[in-house]
Amino acid sequence: MGRLALEQPTRSTVATTSRLSGLRNDEPAERLEKVRAQVPALSGHLDAIRSGGLDMDRADRMVEHVVGQIGIPLGVATNFIVNGREVLVPMATEEPSVIAAASNIARMTRDTGGFFTSSTLPLMQAQIQLLDVLDPYGAKLRIKEHEQRILELANAQDPRLIEIGGGARELIVRVIEGKRRTHVVVHLVVHVGDAMGANAVNTMAEAVAPGLSELSGGRSLLRILTNKADLRLSRARCVIPAAVIGGKQVVEDMVAAVDFAIDDPYRAATHNKGIMNGISSVVLATGNDTRAVEAGAHSHAVRGGQYSSLSNFDLDAEGNLSATLELPIPVGLVGGATRTHPTAQAAVTMSEVDSAQQLAELTTAVGLAQNIAAVRALAAEGIQQGHMALHARNVAASAGATADEIDAVSSAMVSEGAVRVDVAERLLAEGRAQR
Repeated sequence: MGRLALEQPTRSTVATTSRLSGLRNDEPAERLEKVRAQVPALSGHLDAIRSGGLDMDRADRMVEHVVGQIGIPLGVATNFIVNGREVLVPMATEEPSVIAAASNIARMTRDTGGFFTSSTLPLMQAQIQLLDVLDPYGAKLRIKEHEQRILELANAQDPRLIEIGGGARELIVRVIEGKRRTHVVVHLVVHVGDAMGANAVNTMAEAVAPGLSELSGGRSLLRILTNKADLRLSRARCVIPAAVIGGKQVVEDMVAAVDFAIDDPYRAATHNKGIMNGISSVVLATGNDTRAVEAGAHSHAVRGGQYSSLSNFDLDAEGNLSATLELPIPVGLVGGATRTHPTAQAAVTMSEVDSAQQLAELTTAVGLAQNIAAVRALAAEGIQQGHMALHARNVAASAGATADEIDAVSSAMVSEGAVRVDVAERLLAEGRAQR
């Protein structure tokens, strides 16, 4: 999955296939056993997956004022091939149809090689805001003249990061002529290795701020990372034959639908939400920061001056769908909930990734799959048909249907074209009266 930023221990890929057909008809325990058979390393994580992995003592150590927990379903997306590797993808989400839709699109890509991904180095940036600078452009040059000394001071804060090949790489100095004041802003660019990087870059920013204040003749105020992680980009692409996804007209309409999202921010907001349905599910499953990834994605969508689509669809020379996605994905494999939450550890094991870059690229591929699924539904049968069929099960359950009643009630609602709680209650009462 792309070039690794640091030397990583190689792990033999155990999964022989992600094509686990018929999973929807299995019981949860049977599904888990099929996944474990493909990824034997999961054997030590099964209890965490079954239980959610978080007891009250562990929860109390993770955040403040703990009074309980909330569970989110953990599913597995199948059929994915990423850079030639069969991979089972952990996804945590409460929304029906997301996992099934991504798996279905991944199946359509298999004959053309699946998803192909790449990424830049895992570079994060901290911002040091300098105020009351009398000569901002002179200060900019003074800071650049002392860049090496400042980088050395930053790197002294994290010797371990330096040992594994990471560390502060560059200073970018910007002068922002704002509405009410002029800011001199120093970006400290740091290679964070397999971490998300917030703690490392924030610590470095705090350390170098006094020296930057002295050089600028001003004072430092904010010293914190930016979630606009535009130096840490991940990319994914795939090709789906027109005949597989619905024919020439469907593909042409899908391209037109994405053009709409490119041109109109109102459409782009919902379009990109569909991408994040896939991305946030993987980020959450692996214990990473969904808010940081979402903030970075949406800020990237406005980089051209207008909020726009993160993805692009085209027709290739044969009339097939060629879909691409590029966005920042600042995720890590060390630190935070990724290391402290047992189910997050299990999810990482399931994905068989060896680096943060691999995880970011896999996540991007899932986002693209989810995006294609949503656009195809919109351009073909309409979004509600497939989504509501799956949503009907939740509605039936919320109306009080028991496990042996849910299928009948949800099927009846879909047949009537009315997936609502009041309809479910009526059907449930009618069914019970007949028994």
